[in-house]
Amino acid sequence: MAETAQTYNGYCVKCKEKRDFEGTVAISKTGMRMAKGPCPVCGTTVNRILGRA
Repeated sequence: MAETAQTYNGYCVKCKEKRDFEGTVAISKTGMRMAKGPCPVCGTTVNRILGRA
């Protein structure tokens, strides 16, 4: 799987808003694909679940 940064839309818990963020795809412990990246406003890590690997 390519580890290139792409733009995703996810919910920032700290800002309480949906934000577009630059993230990479990672596999969670349960086998789900997740896009992880920093929030462009506050810098908190934003996660977006993409589905099973």
